[in-house]
Amino acid sequence: MASKLQLPADDSVTLIVSHSNLTSFSSDVRVSQQTTVEALKEKLWKKTGTSVASMRLELRDETGTRVADLDRDAAPLAAYSPYDGYRLHIVDLDPSSVTSGGWLEDTSLVEKYTISDEAYDKLGTNFRKFKEKMVSKNPVSDDKQQSDNQMEELCANIKVGHRCEVEPGAKRGTMKFVGKAEALGRGFWVGVQYDEPLGKHDGMVKGVRFFECPQGHGAIVRPEKVKVGDFPERDPFEDEEEEI
Repeated sequence: MASKLQLPADDSVTLIVSHSNLTSFSSDVRVSQQTTVEALKEKLWKKTGTSVASMRLELRDETGTRVADLDRDAAPLAAYSPYDGYRLHIVDLDPSSVTSGGWLEDTSLVEKYTISDEAYDKLGTNFRKFKEKMVSKNPVSDDKQQSDNQMEELCANIKVGHRCEVEPGAKRGTMKFVGKAEALGRGFWVGVQYDEPLGKHDGMVKGVRFFECPQGHGAIVRPEKVKVGDFPERDPFEDEEEEI
């Protein structure tokens, strides 16, 4: 009669790990109950930085009540009857531990390296010199500068509140914004509230509020697309009246 392969039952438990010096630290660890306390400390040392010799372990239940001190290094975890969801709390006994002082969590406590502008400029290579070199190789082209100047001249005749017509499509509306918008790109832009829902937004683009208007009525275009003038709202029944 063929014998069946008997697999050992899984006695592992999942425990939550916390630390006396690291208030924001929390981690899960799944470990066999046959693991010794000393082997468990070795595993936790790699997670937290607290040395095995300076580590005291407390087993706490789901309410945070201390159930036992894991004070026998040679004893298996099973000797303390842990359950899934229990907490392993690490107490770091070393006052000079790398985990003390809070600097592992609060970077404002870490001394920052500073250098004066004079010393920085004396460095053989630095980002400032690299940036200046790249700018000298790729200056703003005359065409781009000329384009910016042209847009600025066009914007001189465009005023917020004036009526306009926008191409393509001869879409009519009222101008709500005129100026530069770094979030959209270099140069000048014109924000328009269309009379009809022919736009793409409500005046907010890429998280920046340029103007306010009903959703779907807003658009931001280049000034050369805008024609300023007396453009009244179209009568929606105009085409119907011309039909016979």
